[in-house]
Parts: sequence; C-alpha cells; structure tokens
Amino acid sequence: MFGSEKNTDSNVVDKSKRKSIATIAKFGVAACAAVKAPYVFAKNTTTLRVLGTHVTLQEELRERAMKDLGIEVLFEPKGSAAVLQKATVYPESFDLYEQWSNSINVLWHSGSIQAIETNRITNWNEINDLTKTGKLTEDARMGAGDAPYKIINVQRDDELGSVQTGRVSFLPYVHNVDSFGYNTNVVDKGGPYETESWGWLLDEKFSGKVGIVNAPTIGIFDLALAAQAQGLMTFKDIGSMTKQELDQLFSILMKYKKRGHFSGFWTSVPESVDFMSSNRVVIESMFSPAVSTLNGQKVPVTYAAPKEGYRGWHGVMCLSSSTQGKVKDAAYEYMNWWLSGWPGAFIARQGYYISNPQRSQQFMAQAEWDYWYQGKPAAVDLRGTDGRVSVRKGDIRTGGSYEKRLSNVAVWNTVMPTYEYSLQKWYEFISA
Repeated sequence: MFGSEKNTDSNVVDKSKRKSIATIAKFGVAACAAVKAPYVFAKNTTTLRVLGTHVTLQEELRERAMKDLGIEVLFEPKGSAAVLQKATVYPESFDLYEQWSNSINVLWHSGSIQAIETNRITNWNEINDLTKTGKLTEDARMGAGDAPYKIINVQRDDELGSVQTGRVSFLPYVHNVDSFGYNTNVVDKGGPYETESWGWLLDEKFSGKVGIVNAPTIGIFDLALAAQAQGLMTFKDIGSMTKQELDQLFSILMKYKKRGHFSGFWTSVPESVDFMSSNRVVIESMFSPAVSTLNGQKVPVTYAAPKEGYRGWHGVMCLSSSTQGKVKDAAYEYMNWWLSGWPGAFIARQGYYISNPQRSQQFMAQAEWDYWYQGKPAAVDLRGTDGRVSVRKGDIRTGGSYEKRLSNVAVWNTVMPTYEYSLQKWYEFISA
C-alpha cells in the first residue's frame, strides 16, 4: 500500500514505474550540492538528509537545528522541478523532503513517502485550522485546487482526503500566499485588493519587462489568473483546467511570448532577485523572501494583494518511504523542532507563516509580530533573515493580517488531473 508505514518493502516502487509517474523528470535539472556541516560529529552521530528548495533550506536553519538536536543535518537545495523529480524517482536518496503541497499527490502515489503519525508530533494540537478544516475564518474563500486540507489525511483505503485519521501525508509547517512584485519606480503603486491585479502581468505597457516563475504547477496559475483578469478567457474551474482550456490559454500566451513580452523565467529565489535588481524586469512572479531581500537592497518592490485573490501554497515536510530506525526517529525530532517556536520566528522575518504561530510569538519582538502577523504598521525598522532592514518604520504589510491574507486565496498550487498535458504545454511555451 503506497504511503503506509507498514509493509515498507511494497513502497519501493520499481524505477520504471516511478519514471512514468515523474514525467517532470524529462526536463531540466539545476542541482546544488549539499552543504557540508562545519561541526565535527562523532562517528555514531545520526545524519539526516533533507531534500528541498532554497526557500527553507537555509544555512541559518541548518546550523540551529544541528545545535539544538545534536545531529548532523545535510541540506540539498534544488529548483522545485528538480526536487520533485529526484524525490519521486529516488526516495532512498533523502530522509525528509521539503517543498509545496502541490507535489503531494505525485509523491504519495509513487510510493516515495510514508505516512507521518500525528501522535509523534509534539505540538500537533497547536496546528491551526488551515490544514485541518481549510478555513482560518468563517468567511474565508476556500480557494480552488489542492487546498491542503483535502490532501493531508491518509484515509483508511490509503488514499488522501479530508477525514482525520491520525496519519498524514505531510507535516504542515511553512506557508504563505504568493502574487507578483513590482518596482514602484516604474510601475504606479496600486491599491491592495482594489486596483492591484494579476492582469498586470499581461499588460502591454510592461512588455519586455515581465518575469514568470519557471515551475509548471505554479507559473501556469499566475498566467491563467492574468489571462482571466485581462478578460482574455475564463475557466470553469481554474484549479482543474481542461485540455481545451489549456490549449486556449497557451495559444494566448504564445502570442505574447513571440512579441517578446516575457523577459525571462526564473527557477530560484536568488534568480528572481537578480531579475529585478538588474532592471531586467519591472514586474514578475515573486516569493516573499525575494521581496524582503530586494527591499533590504533598497529596491522599491511592492508585493501585490491582487483583487482577484492570491495564489496560495502550503509547505510540506514529508518522510521518505526508505527512512527507518534511528534516522526515522531523528526525522521526527527535526519535524518537532520546526514547530518548536524559533524556526517559525525566523521564517516570519522573510514573510512566511508557521502552522502554530502562537508558539513562535515568544521568539519575536512585539513590533515583528504586529507587522508580520497582525497587519499593523511597523513600530520600528525591521530586519529580514539576512540582517538587513527589509521593513521601514510605518510600513504596513500589503494584504493585511495573516487571517485576511489566507482568507483571500483564489487558487492553491495544484497538480491538476491534466498534469502531464499541462507539463507538455508549459515546456513548449518556455522553449518556444
């Protein structure tokens, strides 16, 4: 049974089957070597291998985890497509996987990950309702696509669903809403939820200065939301596009591309920062850490709160189906560490949320908590994770409070039923 902690031998899917599932493996891989630990550990020290993206695999987090847990932690950061490819095909190459919830269905059905027992997660009861019921507030928009609560629980038939069983496919931890960033030296500043619009990504006045994230399960929604906002087409269900809708969408996008509308497609947060800081683009798909970094460099980038709603994402921490014994115990320790307070406070300074925020509040200055979570004006200058001032006194976080932002999700990052077809269309588009 795929994903079960029992009968783990049956989880080791033969390579040919994994390869057929991981269609994404056909395409480009930008790998980074694991960072070597600066500590000298005893030979019997447990080593935990974490595969993920640059978003959470940051050196400060690795150093702190090793110090707090007394284990050796090896990070292997890659681009999102490369991470999913490697995890799907080679579950024996990692112990924990960190990425986004839109990768869960692919990983689960490939047998690459095993269930996590919630009774081994110390602060499980502190995790808020976003992944348990789908709503932080009564009037929240649920958002189309793979809302995390729909795919977190391992059902009795080993499928994924919303009924809580005490076994989950991922640990809910880091999450946020994404949109686009724009340089206010060039682009007129808009109003959150009023005039800022995904349609700006396809506005002709920014032609040649637009960047898009090169991740087919993410960038496709940025552009679909943009096309819909511009009135170029509509979708019956934007979280589950049909082949006909994909054909229409990419026919529209191809015309833009041939006119040179898009300056480039980035694959990592540092690359997106370079796009904007070098003036290659004035508007682009963006993740929160990039905005924080650019503001720290005094590049006036605003992170939009689109009137159509955000594209939501939820970080997932998954346990490899090959991880057993003392390494598995260490993996649980590491997962519990992530919900212990300090890590959540650290990532808040780059604009990300944690699933049990109240525990992280004690590790944050009041001014930080008020700005990042409550949507209040910054009482003082605030520094990002790089130590630079990323928020100026008096600034208000675009989109407002945690509850308001997460209650305005238009669509979640999703692997659609037409996933393989969308991959084909995406790579035809970016390579044209």
